Amino acid sequence: MSPQKIGVVITTYNSPLWLSKVLTGYEQQTVKDFRVIVADDGSSEETREVINRFRDRGRLNLDHVWHEDQGFRKCQILNKAIRETDCDYLIFTDGDCIPEPEFVATHEALARPGYFLSGGYIKLTMPVSEGITDEQIRSAEIFSPDWLVANGQPKSHKLNKLAASDLKTKIMNFITPAAASWNGMNSSTWTRDLIAVNGFNEDMQYGGLDRELGERLWNYGHKSKQIRYSTVCLHLDHARGYAKPEIWAKNKAIRKDVKKNGTFWAVNGIEKRENTQSS
Repeated sequence: MSPQKIGVVITTYNSPLWLSKVLTGYEQQTVKDFRVIVADDGSSEETREVINRFRDRGRLNLDHVWHEDQGFRKCQILNKAIRETDCDYLIFTDGDCIPEPEFVATHEALARPGYFLSGGYIKLTMPVSEGITDEQIRSAEIFSPDWLVANGQPKSHKLNKLAASDLKTKIMNFITPAAASWNGMNSSTWTRDLIAVNGFNEDMQYGGLDRELGERLWNYGHKSKQIRYSTVCLHLDHARGYAKPEIWAKNKAIRKDVKKNGTFWAVNGIEKRENTQSS
C-alpha cells in the first residue's frame, strides 16, 4: 500500500527567514503532489506574510495551522495539524530544515504499513546557515559536501550522508549504531496510526517530545525503518531558549513511564479522554 495523499508538517515559531529558505526547498521537490502544512506555534504577522507570499506564487499546496502564542505549545499545534488534515501520510520536519530535492519522493517510496521512517539531518553552523541563498537552494549545490566545506562547514563523517551511493546508503543504514527513533526533523508515518496513539503528548515540552511519540508507536506495535542515509535535510542553526533542566527532567520521567508501562495512548493528546487500555 502506498500513500494516497502526502502532507509535510513543518513546525515554526517566529523564524520567518529560516522558514522562507525551507519553503524554497519544498518548491524544488522532484514530486509535486503533496501538501505543505505549516504548524505555527503562535508566530507574529511576519511569518504569516511569508506563508502568504509562497501561497501566492502557486508552487506549493500550502496550509497554515496556527494558534495563539501562549509559550511553548509545539505538541498542541502538531495535534491540531493531525486532527485537521485529510492527508493519509504525514512527513514531520521543522521550519529550520531545508530538504533535499528527493526528500518527499524518498519518504513516499519507502513508506510501508506498520512502520515509521527515521531520516537524517546535518546541523549547519550559524555562518553557513546565514549565508545560504534562495538561488543556492534552487540549484541544490548546498547539498554537496564539497560546497558546504568550502563555505565554512567543518569537515565531518556526517557529511557522508550527502555523498553516499545507493549501495553505501543501504550499508550505512544497516550498520549505523543510531536507533531508528522518531525525530521531529525528518520522520514520517501514517495519519491513522498517529491517531491510534492519540498523537503527541501535550504534557511534553521541549526536549524528547518526538522520541516519546516514537516510543509509544513502538508500544502500539509499529516498527521503524532507518533511512538516515537515504535522505537528509540541512538543519539551520538557531538559539534554543526552551532548553531548561527542570523541563528535561519532567520529560525524561514521562518517557520512563512510557517505557516501563508499555503505554501507547497519550491521555493528554488529540482527544482528551482516558483510553480503556494503556498497552
